Amino acid sequence: MTRSTDLPFEGETAIALFQAKQVRRIFHDDEWYFSIIDVVEALTDSGTPRRYWSDLKAKLGREAGDLQLYDEIVQLKLEAADGRLRETDTANAETLLRIIQSIPSPKAEPFKRWLARVAFERLQEYQDPEKAIRRAILDYQLQGYDDDWIDTRIKTIVSRKELTGEWARRGVKEGQEFAILTNVISEETFGVGVQAHKEHKSLKRNHNLRDHMTDLELILTMLGEKSTVNIARARDAQGFQQNRGAATDGGKIAGDARRNLERELGESVVSPSNFLPDRRRPELPTE
Repeated sequence: MTRSTDLPFEGETAIALFQAKQVRRIFHDDEWYFSIIDVVEALTDSGTPRRYWSDLKAKLGREAGDLQLYDEIVQLKLEAADGRLRETDTANAETLLRIIQSIPSPKAEPFKRWLARVAFERLQEYQDPEKAIRRAILDYQLQGYDDDWIDTRIKTIVSRKELTGEWARRGVKEGQEFAILTNVISEETFGVGVQAHKEHKSLKRNHNLRDHMTDLELILTMLGEKSTVNIARARDAQGFQQNRGAATDGGKIAGDARRNLERELGESVVSPSNFLPDRRRPELPTE
């Protein structure tokens, strides 16, 4: 199963596997939403799952008892086979279970159990975030990261949750506004936005940038985010524009630290190194 080891945030995507079938999912409104077409393909082995779902959706829309279910289907952007983000029908676990009831398939019961397990894992993490942290540590260890890097990475997970929680309390909207402010901090800290930073590391859109940062990049990321949080609190920043100002100034503090360090090192801290499995793992700088 391929997934981000961060605690989920709005718009985060992941791939789950059900009997070797990929099921795309995205975190939205504090829960996982699953690609309905992927589920249809996994349950029916249909050669045309999109057509199958289109016919089934039309049937659900015609049936008075399923009007509410039909309204709960949400179109969200997920990565398609060509690598582009495209809107696709998604549903949360509860709605998806109701849709499955309409699909005559011997695979339905195993899929229900699989879906319940995925949802239960999320519920456990929501109630006890330490479980997600412990799972993240184990995942990183299995991937071969060293303990010092893992310790720094976990700290950035905590700092990110603190930052997004502060934004939410101060009236910043999840999704696009979170992404814009995150990019502001990145540009001020590293001189490049999130996407440009990924491209510098030869990463694809679905890769988690922080999982491919050096320890110095992680430390600067955390400095920018912690500075932003404290500036927002000191100014009592409210709404998107005021918090954008805090993000700019918080990122500048980390950016100044980066430039001072680069003058001493004589090289850029923004590294092209990554942890992709098809490349030799880079040696990370140590303190």
